[in-house]
Amino acid sequence: MIARILRPRGNKGEVLAELFTDFPERLASLSKIYLRTGHGEPCSVELRNFWVDRNHPESGIFHLEGCASIDDAEKLRGQEVLLPFSERAVLPVGKYFVSDLIGCSVFETPAAQSKLASPACELETAPRVIGTVRDVFFPGEGLAGTPLLQVETPGGELLIPLAEEICRSVDVAGRRIDVTLPEGLSSLNTPEQ
Repeated sequence: MIARILRPRGNKGEVLAELFTDFPERLASLSKIYLRTGHGEPCSVELRNFWVDRNHPESGIFHLEGCASIDDAEKLRGQEVLLPFSERAVLPVGKYFVSDLIGCSVFETPAAQSKLASPACELETAPRVIGTVRDVFFPGEGLAGTPLLQVETPGGELLIPLAEEICRSVDVAGRRIDVTLPEGLSSLNTPEQ
């Protein structure tokens, strides 16, 4: 999902949408987009025009074919704006789509290798499964901060910063994230006994 339609904007059928893409400028070059309500099937719609709102850069204005009035635009309220995976932007190394991170298994690897001479298959040196990524949370607008992975674990939710020092390896094709947790982080949500 690259955007969600919020409401009509103007009287010629344009709609205001909340943008979820870091590359909104590329939307102006598209000839069609896909709209979906809830979990229904997406339908293609010709895109007449798109621009980023000057006063609110996190919002964009879509003018769609067949949408010529406020009443037409009102019918689109709440719909998701989608693009096929084949049309996604190419991300630089170390950047990920949220949809690629959700569902990844998270493994904890030891912070340092043991200095004891032991076989490589020792359980204490093997990665431990922590859980599965359910969502990614971002700091608020204008706030500096690191995104947080919401990981569902057998002991409850665990929030893990998506930082290079912690998330040592992210393999979206293999659906795996290897982390080295700071001391005490994994026990934050453990119920007191």
